[in-house]
This record gives sequence, structure tokens and C-alpha cells, in this order.
Amino acid sequence: MSISVGKRIPEAPLKQVGPNGPTDVSAPDFFAGRKVVLFGVPGAFTPTCSNSHLPGFVENRDAIRARGADEIAVISVNDHHVMKAWAGFTGAQEQLTFLADGNGDFTRALGLDIDLSMGGLGNRSKRYSMIVEDGTVTAVNVEENPGEAVTSGAARILEQL
Repeated sequence: MSISVGKRIPEAPLKQVGPNGPTDVSAPDFFAGRKVVLFGVPGAFTPTCSNSHLPGFVENRDAIRARGADEIAVISVNDHHVMKAWAGFTGAQEQLTFLADGNGDFTRALGLDIDLSMGGLGNRSKRYSMIVEDGTVTAVNVEENPGEAVTSGAARILEQL
């Protein structure tokens, strides 16, 4: 069963990518005491993730923050090395927080995992976005097709804030 509005963020380990290396953080601690916009992608460097999903949040960062978000974070079932490289490649390391869910523990706990083995990607995350206020989900948007970033895009989050 997938995470839904009103549910608490599950306990799971994450790695937050930073200039001095990765930092271990528990999911509840990351979301505690603030409003966070989180969007999940099937994979760093993949076409839809790099060309439309992530750029939409970078371009709308100031508008999202102006509507009350304390932070905008992107997460993927990739290791922290890949997420750091992707942050640098996109130039978004100063605008967004990059989180690595290397083993997919957080993604599975949310119920948003997907088997993309047919495409050679293995077990990954569905494409989604959500608003989390002090650890409670207040909005969640999951794409039906992982190759699209409409339902889970920045424009939809702006409507919900």
C-alpha cells in the first residue's frame, strides 16, 4: 500500500549528499519541524528525470519557497556517489537537496517501489512528488507512467502549496 495524505513518513535510513561527503540521516529526522517538498525519480541521469522533472523544480524553486516550503529535496534509488555526480552535472546542488536511497528502503517503506527490470533498471522508485509537513504527508502525486513528469511536476506542487 502506498503512502497517502495524513500518514507519517516511515523510518528509513537516507544519505544526504553534501559538499563534504554524504551524511547519514533518518527520514523522520530529515522531515521534522518543517515543510519539505520531496520528489522521487526512477533514476539519476535518466532522460525524463534530468530533462524535465528536476529542471522544473529548479526553475520554480523561488516560487515554491515563497509559498512556504522550507526545502526542496530529490530522492532516487541510487547510491550517494551517483546522486553527488548528478547534483554536479545538473548544477542544482545549491538549489535542491539530493538524497540517496541506495538500498531502496525508504522507497519500499513508502510503497512507491517499481520493478523496472524490463528496461534494465532493476527495482527503482515510481516518479512522485509530495509535500511533507513536520513528518506528515499533506499532498502526494504519483505518475502512472514513469516516463512522464506531469502529475508529479513542480507546477502541480505549486498548486498544492
